[in-house]
Amino acid sequence: MVKRYKWIILLLVLALGLLLGMFTVHSSAASEPGRTEVVFWHSMGGVAGQTLMQIVDDFNHSQNKIYVKPVYQGSYEESLAKFRTIGGTKDVPAIVQTYEVGTKFMIDSGYITPVQSFIDEDHYNTKALEENILKFYTVKGKLYSMPFNSSTPVLMYNATAFKKAGLDPNKPPKTFSEVEAYAEKLVQNNKGMDGFSFLNYPWYFEEMVTTQGAYNYNNANGRTGPITKSLVNSSQGIKVLQWLQNMKKKHLLTYFGTNGGNEQAAFLTGKLGMFLSSSAGAAQLIQNAPFKVGIGFLPHVDGVKPQGVAIGGASLWLPKGPSAKTQQAAFTFMKYLESPAVQAKWHVGSGYFPINKLAYKEPLLEKTYKKIPQLKVSADQLHRTIPSYYTRGFITTITPQARMVLQQSIDGVMNGQSPKASLDNAAQSITDIIERTNRANQK
Repeated sequence: MVKRYKWIILLLVLALGLLLGMFTVHSSAASEPGRTEVVFWHSMGGVAGQTLMQIVDDFNHSQNKIYVKPVYQGSYEESLAKFRTIGGTKDVPAIVQTYEVGTKFMIDSGYITPVQSFIDEDHYNTKALEENILKFYTVKGKLYSMPFNSSTPVLMYNATAFKKAGLDPNKPPKTFSEVEAYAEKLVQNNKGMDGFSFLNYPWYFEEMVTTQGAYNYNNANGRTGPITKSLVNSSQGIKVLQWLQNMKKKHLLTYFGTNGGNEQAAFLTGKLGMFLSSSAGAAQLIQNAPFKVGIGFLPHVDGVKPQGVAIGGASLWLPKGPSAKTQQAAFTFMKYLESPAVQAKWHVGSGYFPINKLAYKEPLLEKTYKKIPQLKVSADQLHRTIPSYYTRGFITTITPQARMVLQQSIDGVMNGQSPKASLDNAAQSITDIIERTNRANQK
């Protein structure tokens, strides 16, 4: 009973720490006279937000010509909704952080200045930046936004429980069948433990389709032409949901729906052996778990050469409206954020992997990897990703609506519905949304 209360207290402390972190990132000192002010809208809370504030303070103290004023705008969705209302007016900030899902809207809005124009004018060398990340935000040879916080889906696992089950804690499962076999051993050798879980966040489904070398939308995910059709009911998509459903039927998968908090709590209390997560949460999870945490690549279908993953996260945009001087100051700050030393600090403090490849040579990162080698897994996965239209990610404005449809489809399958029938219905519903959106944009 005492041990149980100890875990409850630990989880309450972690939750309180996260809330306190979210509040602390709201504050910033007043700007200084004579300096060009750069208002920076961001959506970083918790530990990532605290790290970002430290980086901003470092920049503000490193010179006396530019002052960056960070302003927390809530979630990515909330921030983008606010930007929609003021885009094209004099009230826009100098920099807006927007998640990858908002890329298509930002490009089509006419409210932004592509960073490519500043890169060309400044002769800024982007060769040290991660190619797979740059390609996501590049359309028709033009980089529209500056990559900043990027992540990929990974497999988190209880390495201590692996060892107890006779599994090699340094060799996580790679394929669907291996996940199933590992889950079975975890259940058999760790009393009260569930082997694997799946959170109903469609990003994971989309990524498991991507790594099979398949598209979620037609026209190469919108990279070779406007998206007109959903392809979620491809054979690759059906394989993903069929596997998850079979795992659940065998009692090797526990389903938390959309409740990520419950999933993490189950993992931290030793009741869950493996689950899918964003690499951005790795550092905090490793630090908080009372056992050794392992990290593996996103599992893939058996017999398929994995193509890798498309990046998640967000990038930084330059809205039209601020003066040329302010925009140049904003770009100067962006270059500072991309520097090796800052990217190393950002990676260690936030969990998001470095955008600049030279960051891996920084003493801070070399020291951290010796202590926590698991953090490098997400970067290794990115570097092994095969550059292609599959792994560049899709570009569309209807992702939030599409993911709501997919959530319903996944939920139905987890409760016994046919994967093919469910995804056929989802594909038709998403295609209807695409057609309505395309018609509206043509008016």
